[in-house]
Amino acid sequence: MNNTHKDNIILGIESSCDDTSAAVLINGKVYSNVVANQDVHTSYGGVVPELASRAHQQNIVPVVDKALKQANVKATDLSAIAFTKGPGLLGSLMVGTAFAKSFALGLNIPIIDVHHMKAHVHAHFIQKPNENVETPNFPFLCLTVSGGHTQIVLIKSPLKMTIIGETIDDAAGEAFDKAAKQLGIDYPGGPLIDKMAKDGNEKRFKFTYPKVAGLNYSFSGLKTQFLYFLQEQTKSNSNFIEENKKDICASYQSHVVSYLLKKLALAIKETGCKDVAIAGGVSANSKLRKELINLGAQTNCNVFIPSIEFCTDNAAMIAMSGYFMYKEKLFAKQTVTPQARINI
Repeated sequence: MNNTHKDNIILGIESSCDDTSAAVLINGKVYSNVVANQDVHTSYGGVVPELASRAHQQNIVPVVDKALKQANVKATDLSAIAFTKGPGLLGSLMVGTAFAKSFALGLNIPIIDVHHMKAHVHAHFIQKPNENVETPNFPFLCLTVSGGHTQIVLIKSPLKMTIIGETIDDAAGEAFDKAAKQLGIDYPGGPLIDKMAKDGNEKRFKFTYPKVAGLNYSFSGLKTQFLYFLQEQTKSNSNFIEENKKDICASYQSHVVSYLLKKLALAIKETGCKDVAIAGGVSANSKLRKELINLGAQTNCNVFIPSIEFCTDNAAMIAMSGYFMYKEKLFAKQTVTPQARINI
């Protein structure tokens, strides 16, 4: 493909945690989205930052090469390169940032520094060629839930977002992963809890909601409550976890999901928004997806759920953010540096 500058072609690069991803967006449509996962962390029960950054260094060139080839695009066709500036693991972010800066410098094209959590929201606007996916109308609410973040975001336009509720300590994704670890379930635990919960009784064990004002969340106390629950039960029955694992998973998952949606329902009432979405890695959770549809029916809201491919960290959402920013000429300087923590 030869770009005669009529086409807007953006290369997206995502390297915020343990997945290296590259995607190509042509005139707002995603033509490739390549993700390289890192299996090295499984035996450690969580992401090891040093190992993650090393794996990114190994993966980034072949992943970008594959993304360009799948989209039938040459490097010289690119209009801009969008990359994740943060938040995330600093070592991992540095790999993606350095690659984007040097690649763009060699091609003499602009770079676009993307906010990772905004990009999760923008996943709802991803369209593939010959596809016409219905997108939320502005303003809308988005519950962004991942291993590191839990936020209720009010989106007024593609680039104007306000956090109206968030966790004051731990994220929902971490609450799932920590519970999984205590149950002897491999990392990443969230998807495996979801799988086991399908065959469990979600009404069997009861947990309480943390007391947090307004639209904010807290998962630290819930994690502690779950730990104490297991300790208490295993005192009288050392095989309690193995004998009841599916019911425990179902009960705990149901509680976390109901807590997430309890606050979202309050946000719907307070803002009057009629379009509601979820985003982030935990938005792949089957119980959350099902209950959000139920909440939409109860509140007479339109519900938007991203395809599983675009729930977890991916470069298509980074390229999508880059597309919105490119249209506004919001380019970064070559002096830009990644940030582990960054406000929306």
